[in-house]
Amino acid sequence: MTRSVQALAYSRPSALESSGAGRLLGLETSGGLTPAGAEAHPRFFAGFLTSPQIAARGLLAVADVAAARYYQRLRPASLDPVVTGNGDRLRFESFSGCGGVYARLDVLSEGLDGAATGHGTTNVDVNNPLREALSRLTGDDPLHLRVGPEEMAVTTLGGAVVEKKVPLPDRWLRGFAEAQVACAGFDLRAELSAAEAVRFLRALPRTPGATARGPLWVAPAGRTLRPTTRPVPGAVCLPGPERLVALQRVLRHATALRVYGPVPDGAATASAWEVALPGMRLTLTLSPDASRGFSGEGGVLEALATQEAAEDAELVSVLLAWEPRIDLADLAAQAGLPVERVRAALTRLGTAGRVGYDVADAAYFHRELPYDADRAERHNPRLVAARALVSSGAVELLPDGEPALVTSGERRYQVRWSEGRVLGCTCRWWADYRGRRGPCKHALAVRMARRGAGSPVGDRGTGGVAAVAGGAR
Repeated sequence: MTRSVQALAYSRPSALESSGAGRLLGLETSGGLTPAGAEAHPRFFAGFLTSPQIAARGLLAVADVAAARYYQRLRPASLDPVVTGNGDRLRFESFSGCGGVYARLDVLSEGLDGAATGHGTTNVDVNNPLREALSRLTGDDPLHLRVGPEEMAVTTLGGAVVEKKVPLPDRWLRGFAEAQVACAGFDLRAELSAAEAVRFLRALPRTPGATARGPLWVAPAGRTLRPTTRPVPGAVCLPGPERLVALQRVLRHATALRVYGPVPDGAATASAWEVALPGMRLTLTLSPDASRGFSGEGGVLEALATQEAAEDAELVSVLLAWEPRIDLADLAAQAGLPVERVRAALTRLGTAGRVGYDVADAAYFHRELPYDADRAERHNPRLVAARALVSSGAVELLPDGEPALVTSGERRYQVRWSEGRVLGCTCRWWADYRGRRGPCKHALAVRMARRGAGSPVGDRGTGGVAAVAGGAR
């Protein structure tokens, strides 16, 4: 796994302090992007929380996920959560170290009091002393929240006094992109009352591997959810139920539990679990298997493989303005593009962390992750392999109705193609997943060759054949 180092520089540690007017939760920010450009320590909010104890527990839940590895728990993992100001809300996001759980706390406008919310994205310092202080927070005495430096400190900061250097796996970055693609295909499948939500979640197994015989499914049954071993109509996959443990932080404050997922097709799928709270929402999105992170799902590969999507993404990115809900029809009208092309452009922008997807709003939202925007694309193994196949002349395009041929190593694969979409490949990847984890590298190479993307090989009807360097299969 390729890993880089993310340097997070803060002007001081985040802290929960007492003052004459009550308590102050000061969350310090690292370098990030705002409408004014890059800032060393952007400031997004200064005001009161309407439900301080609940917000503290929600923030701890997001930090729990950032520090957790739910699979192969050999290395501790911790990356400070990302915070985005969207004008009417604050979003705190994190990914587990194993890449299989995506957490987000949305503090909505009704959960914030006393000030406007800024726009931009950065990391926020959540250190161990702060976690301990938040854990001890009780009652709902007034709590002032500051996200970013104090007003006086904005002009007097002489440099970072706190610096964290954390390993940042490429698969972690790709996970952000894959999670939003998966969530865009979800619908609301069930909604439980507060009492039923507590009863259901507390009854789930908390031991890894407790459902090792296969993925657990749950289906609506009256006012609750019942476990089932197969994807009956209306069922939602619950892979690795122990991965929902972070929701325990806020259960006593829950007003409802909403469950989102795709239409079941027999295979394990991702799902999203949202706990509704006064003025905020806490959502955990689970990958299709506890041993399988989001990074390998392949949902973004089609958008990355075409030059058209790259050009559309460049245009669409100019029109984004940290909207909390991106209206696809409105964005398409502004860009002068069909809605489907705008959707593909947003998928591509998601690979750079520039958009996410909120299942509660059924809408994309704008953010700008403070990471190398091209890294996830450059280090996607299937995408890199597909480009190598095309550039080496390994793709042979035959007349319409006949399979394309792709030479990889000592083998030649047939890619069946019809009306602009791949129907299948003779490789092992396709045999195992049937497109459920995105296209194989051979299918990607055929799409690139047909559209002339990333290679001099175009949609010529026929083409030269050459073995790809390195013999990638």
